[in-house]
Amino acid sequence: MTSTENLFLPLTSLAPGRWTTIAGPEWRNPGGGLWGGYAIGLCIRVLEAEPEATGEVLSLTLTYIAPLPAGELDVRTRRLRQGGSIGVWEVELRAAGSEQVGVHGMVTLARRPVTPDFAFATMPETPAPETLPSPQMFGDGQHFGASAFDRRTLEGFPPQPGSSSRSLAWVRPRQGPLDKALLGMITDNSAPRVFYALGPTVMTTTLSLTAYMHATIEEIAEVGDDFILVECEGRVGGGGASDERSSYWRRDGKLLATSEQLAWYRPVTRNAPE
Repeated sequence: MTSTENLFLPLTSLAPGRWTTIAGPEWRNPGGGLWGGYAIGLCIRVLEAEPEATGEVLSLTLTYIAPLPAGELDVRTRRLRQGGSIGVWEVELRAAGSEQVGVHGMVTLARRPVTPDFAFATMPETPAPETLPSPQMFGDGQHFGASAFDRRTLEGFPPQPGSSSRSLAWVRPRQGPLDKALLGMITDNSAPRVFYALGPTVMTTTLSLTAYMHATIEEIAEVGDDFILVECEGRVGGGGASDERSSYWRRDGKLLATSEQLAWYRPVTRNAPE
């Protein structure tokens, strides 16, 4: 049995492909289950610790199957394929002692070659984060990773029903420098886009989230403990499903990551008082 020490995501190896960790109550959603961003960070962190894994996380798709409770978690990893540069891994997160998969991840790892860079996307022009107040995170300030991240809102917060779903915010880790696992967590750090259409009286949960890690480990490390800009918008919702897409920018305009998310929603029916 071996352990990897990490401020937010400690892991203990039990056997090949088997790990355990403790998810503290600070990672819970108000509804009780673990915040989806925690699962993203944990999937990245376990493959960074996995001795058989080669390269760094390039992309991952998580399917949120069932709520995970805070407490001890069982983490299982399995390599599906390893080529010369690209490897594909499967990660499963379960409550300890349960056979019910809570979160299923498909993760692509890669050895990143040196190639010419290009970019068509440009970072929005915004005020510096130091000029903005530090408001509470959406909902309870102890949930949604608020204990791990400082968020400075530019526009689109708090969510209000209207004609636009766009929001901008500067986000930085509260303790320690940004790394790939923490960047992964930030990809689930924005309010659900359905609130921008229908207001807060809606129940919503993430079905699946795909994050693309465009930046290398070294490029992310250059951020240190500085802010990154989160640009988020939704495009459509109907039949209980709504989408979201986001971009994550370094202060100098480098696009670090993008994400796509599909959420499930339904109106909340409230009984009138008698």
